[in-house]
Amino acid sequence: MTQVSTDDVRNIVRDHYAKVAETDGAVGCSPGCCGPRPNASAALGYTIEDLAALPEGANMGLGCGNPQAIARLSAGETVLDLGSGGGFDSFLAARQVGSTGKVIGVDMTPQMVSKARDNARKVGATQVEFRLGEIEHLPVADASIDVILSNCVINLSPSKPEVFREAFRVLKTGGRLAISDVVEIAPIPERLRTTQASLTGCIGGAVPAEELALMLSEAGFSEIRIEPRPESHAFIKEWMPDSGIENYIVSATIEAIKPARVRDCCGPACCSPGGGD
Repeated sequence: MTQVSTDDVRNIVRDHYAKVAETDGAVGCSPGCCGPRPNASAALGYTIEDLAALPEGANMGLGCGNPQAIARLSAGETVLDLGSGGGFDSFLAARQVGSTGKVIGVDMTPQMVSKARDNARKVGATQVEFRLGEIEHLPVADASIDVILSNCVINLSPSKPEVFREAFRVLKTGGRLAISDVVEIAPIPERLRTTQASLTGCIGGAVPAEELALMLSEAGFSEIRIEPRPESHAFIKEWMPDSGIENYIVSATIEAIKPARVRDCCGPACCSPGGGD
């Protein structure tokens, strides 16, 4: 993909989700993870208690899974939410990390950031901060994050290797990824991949699990686990009815660790591949 077409894709996605934010999904929604499907969150693994604790307007039904279920968050941790939208997963993470922890949400759509900040004020979530930025160029300091969450957003990026390199940069040693996203399980026909609705609806940007694993490995991650969720066929079928899209993509959980690196290597025996910073 050329730089021009990369920027075109990014602008299409940004404009689309600006309309979703401005109208709570009444305008601008296409098939796919755009929704709005707030009632679908329970089917993705969120509990009634989770949903009840959210400020009104945070749950826009934009996800395809529950990264909280694999994140294993602890009190005091610093969490980064990639593509934070209205703040759905950010607010749930804040409950788990507590007053001694911190949650940073990053979204490239100004309207989404404004909406999330309003939601934070509603509930007095002082340990949650929302920043405007692209997930390929994170406005976050090096080695400052314990856990990165993301819910059906990375597939929208036209520069996924950059996303994973940035994720690696901002994670502390031993930091971890906990991502829900879609993966391609069979080649998506061009008629389904290249439409604007597919690009903004978590369809056109899906890639095979093997390709994602290679990107993660090349970024420096280890202990990579990508687990498809066959039960997601049921709700993916609703994204684009009668298209057969459920035969080509599936929701998956994606986990990886930023490993410790060997420092001050004193000879060939201690210098394994990727061993130095």
